[in-house]
Amino acid sequence: MNYERFLNGRIAAVPPSGIRRFFDIAAGMKDTISLGVGEPDFKTPYSIRNVAIDSLVDGETQYTANRGLPVLRNEISLYMQDRYGLSYDPETDILVTIGASEAIDVALRALIEPGDEVLVPEPSYVSYSPGVVFAGGNPVGVITKEEDNFRLKVKYLEEAVTPRTKALILPYPNNPTGGIMEEHDLEEVAGFVRKHDLMVISDEIYSELVYDGKKHFSFAAVEGMAERTLTINGFSKSFAMTGWRVGYACGPAEIIGVMNKIHQYSIMCAPRQGQIAAAAALRNGRENGYEEISRMRDSYDRRRRYMVNAFREMGLECFEPYGAFYAFPSVRTTGLTSEEFCARLLREKNVAAVPGTAFGPSGEGNIRCCYATSIEKITVAMERISEFIHSC
Repeated sequence: MNYERFLNGRIAAVPPSGIRRFFDIAAGMKDTISLGVGEPDFKTPYSIRNVAIDSLVDGETQYTANRGLPVLRNEISLYMQDRYGLSYDPETDILVTIGASEAIDVALRALIEPGDEVLVPEPSYVSYSPGVVFAGGNPVGVITKEEDNFRLKVKYLEEAVTPRTKALILPYPNNPTGGIMEEHDLEEVAGFVRKHDLMVISDEIYSELVYDGKKHFSFAAVEGMAERTLTINGFSKSFAMTGWRVGYACGPAEIIGVMNKIHQYSIMCAPRQGQIAAAAALRNGRENGYEEISRMRDSYDRRRRYMVNAFREMGLECFEPYGAFYAFPSVRTTGLTSEEFCARLLREKNVAAVPGTAFGPSGEGNIRCCYATSIEKITVAMERISEFIHSC
């Protein structure tokens, strides 16, 4: 039977995730070291897990409010004020979602109408452009360059904007490059946003993972940007809670209300135990000075420096990543495309990495390697990659 006439052609035409493709292949191979999927190797701290376990023992297994548990929304409000100086009313300005991914999805569906354009920096996370397509819009790539430290520059934004542009996705700290935007960079982008009357979806899921003495500055904290910004965050990366699937969006009540309408009809609510654990994570963090985050960040920083130096020592240029937990080395000197390099590396050396093209055409010539795995595995992986390069 021919199903093409039944399928949504726009959605059917979207290719599968380039990250998952290599991960799925690697999962079926023995002795493979995966540097592909961005998942912390830390377990969720026991103090957080124990709260969720107790809630199950106590029979807390019901739906929550669509917007999320009041205690969690209150903790999110306190956290955003404490860490980034942002004020959000937990009753109206915060929506708890199934991971940051759902927050991005419902934000796009709440904002975008057919034919609207959304500016998407490249390279960046694989879900943004498909999410725009799923919402009926048209993603427009905006190049970022290594010579600019992969920071988003207004001159490239101006080249991409049109009268159809409605929103900008701001993905910093950046996956896959590890690039960050500092306050003065964001102020320049804010001027562009005002000029063209845009909304901003600021994905700050890696906000706690910034290194070398640098500090994350939230885009909504730029003067006049809170009313134009949906700030997306979650617990997967900073709190090692990937499988709990809890994220959130903060922003103007009018937009959060429409997002909640989509959320309540399609999802109902995020899992109760995940929300209980997330509230405990924020409460414990606030009470102990976020020491668990600091401990994990320090460990990532050591791995970051090791991996970047290892790539440079084997003769590959490697941008210094100041955020997230990815290195984005150039493989151009090998004469292989990003896709060829990763395919052969997996087949010949049992190391999984992700081609830069998975994050947009401008990622060609680079690969993404995640350093959120153990230093022992990273050490072996770097040895194998060095052997592979010298055999090319």
